[in-house]
Amino acid sequence: MPLHIAFDDLDALRARCDIATVRTATAEPAYEQGAVIPSGPWRPLPEGAGRALAPPPSTPPSTLVEIVRPPLPAEGRLDDLARPLGDGQAQYLGQALARPGMLTTTDNYQDGRLIGLHLDNWDRLTYRGKSAGRRRLALNLGPGTRYIILATLDAQAVCRAVHFDDYARRSPHTDDYRAHVAAGHPVQVIRIRLAPGEGYIAPTEYLLHDGSTEDQEASAIAFWLGHWQSGKLPSLI
Repeated sequence: MPLHIAFDDLDALRARCDIATVRTATAEPAYEQGAVIPSGPWRPLPEGAGRALAPPPSTPPSTLVEIVRPPLPAEGRLDDLARPLGDGQAQYLGQALARPGMLTTTDNYQDGRLIGLHLDNWDRLTYRGKSAGRRRLALNLGPGTRYIILATLDAQAVCRAVHFDDYARRSPHTDDYRAHVAAGHPVQVIRIRLAPGEGYIAPTEYLLHDGSTEDQEASAIAFWLGHWQSGKLPSLI
């Protein structure tokens, strides 16, 4: 199942989205060898591409992307923010600070190199369960605007393409996307702008993704993981 974004206003979606393809990072000291990164240039999201992101009625909430404004809890206790959303087991992951002008933001804590666009693996899901993982709630704490970048091709589709003979026994991984892109297969990505105070709920175990502060100031972001039904927070689009 590809990328699906909940929206009511196509113009509002397109106003905060750009589209590009990706490439493999080679001999770039800041990145892991083989990392998948946006290739640019970013282009305005065409109307047809925007319409294609609309979720069919059968789309499970676990695969849906929502652009939201999470309400801050009393006394600014960020660890309590997700409690009213319906998952008593939701997990607060903490905060991450991104420097200004970063094409992608996530690094490998062991050596500091950027890993590029990637899949999360908090839930250790196999192929059949990959679309049912927890979604990530994120809140841009500012001071700068930032982006979430999402691939339009989902992890199960890439796993089938790369491991066509035994994909059902696999656990989809970032390396599958790296192999897919290195083999010359095109992957499109959508960049969604998030001002301070805005956020998203996204299946980051299921969709290739990363944050970005390209052409923006530094910003911090807070994260939670949980199983949430769609529409728990008002949509910004």
